[in-house]
Amino acid sequence: MADIIQLLPDHVANQIAAGEVVQRPASVVKELLENAIDAGADTIKLIIKDAGKTLIQVIDNGKGMSQTDARLSFERHATSKIRSAEDLFQLHTKGFRGEALASIAAIAHVELKTKQPQDDVGHTIVIEGSTVTSQDIVVTPQGTSVSVKNLFFNIPARRNFLKSDAVELRHVIDEFHRVALAHPSIGFMLYNNGSESFNLPVSNYRQRIVNIFGNKTNEKLVPVDEDTEVLKISGFVGKPEFAKKTRGEQYFFVNDRFIKSAYLNHAISSAFEGLLKNGTHASYFLNLTVDPQTIDINIHPTKTEIKFDDEHTLYALLRSAVKHSLGQFNIAPVLDFERNPNLDTPYSYKGNNTDIPKVEVDKAFNPFQDEAKPVSKPSSTYKKENTSSWESLYVGLESKGNTSQQDFTELHFESEEQNISIFDDDNQVEKANTTYQLHNKYIISAIKSGMLVIDQHRAHQRVLYEDFLRNLTIKEAASQQLLFPLQLHFSIQDIVIINQLKADLEHTGFVFSNIDDTSLDITGVPVGVPESEVSIILEQLISDVENEVPESNFSATDLLAKSMAKSLAIKTGQSLQKDEQEHLLNKLFACKEPNVSPTNRTAFITMSVDELDRKFI
Repeated sequence: MADIIQLLPDHVANQIAAGEVVQRPASVVKELLENAIDAGADTIKLIIKDAGKTLIQVIDNGKGMSQTDARLSFERHATSKIRSAEDLFQLHTKGFRGEALASIAAIAHVELKTKQPQDDVGHTIVIEGSTVTSQDIVVTPQGTSVSVKNLFFNIPARRNFLKSDAVELRHVIDEFHRVALAHPSIGFMLYNNGSESFNLPVSNYRQRIVNIFGNKTNEKLVPVDEDTEVLKISGFVGKPEFAKKTRGEQYFFVNDRFIKSAYLNHAISSAFEGLLKNGTHASYFLNLTVDPQTIDINIHPTKTEIKFDDEHTLYALLRSAVKHSLGQFNIAPVLDFERNPNLDTPYSYKGNNTDIPKVEVDKAFNPFQDEAKPVSKPSSTYKKENTSSWESLYVGLESKGNTSQQDFTELHFESEEQNISIFDDDNQVEKANTTYQLHNKYIISAIKSGMLVIDQHRAHQRVLYEDFLRNLTIKEAASQQLLFPLQLHFSIQDIVIINQLKADLEHTGFVFSNIDDTSLDITGVPVGVPESEVSIILEQLISDVENEVPESNFSATDLLAKSMAKSLAIKTGQSLQKDEQEHLLNKLFACKEPNVSPTNRTAFITMSVDELDRKFI
């Protein structure tokens, strides 16, 4: 039998490795930025076009590479960071596996220019699909410039899996933020389609956060600082009143490397227990410094997950540090053990006995006992009026005018208050039994065939969705003007998303008077939208756009209608009056598709009498 196992060609192996390392343009951005940091650069520029699908270029002023190193850097498992397996547990750099450049070169057109400080000229290499097409001498500044063009040009299936430009751009900016936050001592610049999006100068950690997320972020930050033998914690957490519906501003950095950890995130949630509203998430920007020997960062291809030796200790320390900071800055309630001197006993009374007040009570007094009978002498000075019998209570009621018996016929008695309804009694009984709310979640109504059960949250979503979609289509939505303009603050990227959706938002009833880099002024909102809900609606909308809910085959109009309906719909647990229940029921069955919510989830079910009968067999 012929042998069937064979070695894969290098270009195929590189493409397979690229599937793990390079999932989207943001993956390339992450690898190239980390290489620039490892090169010792203090200024890094990121240039992208078409969300990175056409061009990703990273320019740094680091130490550069020689001609031999530049060529070897594109070989698989070629690295300058480690020499033995033991070095994996002494890592202080970003890249170490030597797969990034080889994987990128296998699925894109790559051009590298590099120059060392002591050299007069630099070197350039052009690679297309793992094949070196040219290698030459070039005049270039000190440092390295890597251009990645036409990503996934030779794997069209992978390119088809990419999302829209807006979604891919958001992922690129997220990676840019993660790297920039971890290294405030390095200046970063981001250029998107020829325009400058971010220019982050060298600064401290707090200023770096403010430069990325807007000036209003400064007042939201609470510093956290704890230094132990096991763990050093530094950074900031957000105040509870500024908690958001989304998890966007949550960053953990371990030894200057961004990580994701649901376990450590739970430690932060525990520290904020009792301080956050339901459904909101605290912001945090925390740097954790641990011994490299106690962590393993080689368990995930993108190195965003880390294995700790003692997670339980880190959990306890992190939770305690955050709770201490919240209490120290009067964010969380703390016990006050200071003694109030005003509550102390005065010196003149110290050592004296307290006189117990005496109360005299007539134990023999009986209010129901006949006064004619002898009673024991009361021990107190209480005196009771002499009334011989109950008949004497009516003595003296005769009027001076000798009123006759007939005068009592003119007396009028107050009748009890009656609730008068505009409906007949029969109709009122029938109306009261039309709908019933179960557990403040379901609305139950009787129908000819049996029973109708409606999910109030999903049903209201469907009603609002079709209303918003109709207003967006005909562009004639009503708007209610605000007495005072409402000013909201967002990050730079959030403002970009709102600007993209501004026209559609105006068709739903929003009126914007001013939009700048980090804030916007709203003077009108859709009819029926509370002013307090506006910021929640916009935050949810931004989150949906970032995560592309729904997918790209839906229009922005549809996305906006679904997002607003989800934010404004009646929530589970909200009590509804009878007329509100009936109105929701009638509005639902006036919709074009009452069976499902905007997210294609069942809005109501029916149960026939026969099905109910079978339950009792």
